[in-house]
Amino acid sequence: MITAAQMKAARALLGIDQRELARLSGLSLPTIQRMEASNGTVRAVVDSLEKVVIALNGAGVELIGAGARSEGSGRGVRLIEGA
Repeated sequence: MITAAQMKAARALLGIDQRELARLSGLSLPTIQRMEASNGTVRAVVDSLEKVVIALNGAGVELIGAGARSEGSGRGVRLIEGA
């Protein structure tokens, strides 16, 4: 699904804070904070995860899963496994 590191990186790329992501996704600030405090894959209700992914996509960030290809264009970053 999505990792806490991906959420933080996506926010950094967009230049937004947790409060703005909460607003964009329609979730509460404490929910975003809990999600980002997760170790590895974010633990949350699927509906909440979906809202975050939709909000980040709508703001211009493509989340790329492990081993997945990026179909979009533009610049991006990917964490090298094991680095």
